[in-house]
Amino acid sequence: MGGVILGLPMAERADDRDGLRLDRLHVPLGPALPDWPAGLVVHTELQGDVVQRASVESLVPPSPSRPAFWSEPWLRSAAGAPVTVGEAARRRCAAHLDSVGRFLAVAGWRDPAAAAHRVRDQVLGDAPVVDIRSRLRPLTRRVRTSWTLRRLTSGVGTLSSEQAQRYGVTGPALLADGDAYGRLLVWLEEIDRAADACDDTSPLDAHALNGPRGRIAPEAPASRALLDVLPALLEGTEFACARLVVASLDPDLDELAPQHAHSGHAHG
Repeated sequence: MGGVILGLPMAERADDRDGLRLDRLHVPLGPALPDWPAGLVVHTELQGDVVQRASVESLVPPSPSRPAFWSEPWLRSAAGAPVTVGEAARRRCAAHLDSVGRFLAVAGWRDPAAAAHRVRDQVLGDAPVVDIRSRLRPLTRRVRTSWTLRRLTSGVGTLSSEQAQRYGVTGPALLADGDAYGRLLVWLEEIDRAADACDDTSPLDAHALNGPRGRIAPEAPASRALLDVLPALLEGTEFACARLVVASLDPDLDELAPQHAHSGHAHG
């Protein structure tokens, strides 16, 4: 086996995790997939339906025209600009709703995914907290109480807190200390807390630089650590679950480009 026919690589054989000789296929995921992190390519090596090896590639341009959107309030605060707690809370709430929507869409829950994205847009559109809460309540209740969703995502992409710390992972993925379903629940908890603070006009602590993906550190972006740990979570995973693992981390590749904190207003 092996070689090239009509420019396409043929499958090779190698020992899989059970000692069997199976075809080894190289299958890339991304960069253009629905509900997939923009600019991410995951190169997988499959034997049967199991990912034996994985590596990640970022196609993000080296110099963005503006800071990463989801991290922008904290970057401005670090640069000395006045930022309110409510402004940062809205960005966090919307970022997690965006992640929840992607996750649910990959899990096949299209209607709740669309609902999450509608609420995300309302949060970014300065909707009153009372309206946000009224729209969030049925969505989060439906997600939390679904045994089908829990069975589908439990045990997928387990990341212990010890392993997360070794890779420098911070934020929800560290707090979850577990699988894809646990990371989803952490997002829902943070959405609830952030929604309550959306109208808080007190100043944001410039030293509290914890954004939606984790610690805001331009020299060590939170999403870099998420990408670093991703291959370890994918290896040994059934290929059908690979996209769920990626969606449960939802790295923001815009964070990988140089982040120039400034004191201007957010770009919509």
